[in-house]
Amino acid sequence: MFFDEMQIRVRYGETDQMGVVYNGNYALYLEVGRTEWLRKLGVSYKSLEASNIMLPVIAMSFQFKKSAYYDEVITVKTTLKKTPAVKIEFDYEIFNENQELLVTANTVLAFIDMNTKRPIKCPDYILEKLKQV
Repeated sequence: MFFDEMQIRVRYGETDQMGVVYNGNYALYLEVGRTEWLRKLGVSYKSLEASNIMLPVIAMSFQFKKSAYYDEVITVKTTLKKTPAVKIEFDYEIFNENQELLVTANTVLAFIDMNTKRPIKCPDYILEKLKQV
């Protein structure tokens, strides 16, 4: 399925005193990965919200293999796991500058109507864009 890769330089504030990325910051890296994945598909969170659609995370898992360190450039690879319905699921791999696998992760998000706060199906325009890639 459709995937995207992006690079992020690890900032000092994302690390502990030993220069190791604090584990909670990986959730932010995943968020950047999936928002850029959507943007490259031609959909922004801003446009979704303008259409009264939210995409809250309903599940997230990590498998930590190695540490990332201050000032390293990491690569976040974001892959759509399957065609979305009411939920959209992403797999991630995060690599260091030496292409060593640091983290694998998965998130599940739900399409939610902002007015009713109820789940809805994936918008047709997103499904159409996915057919084109």
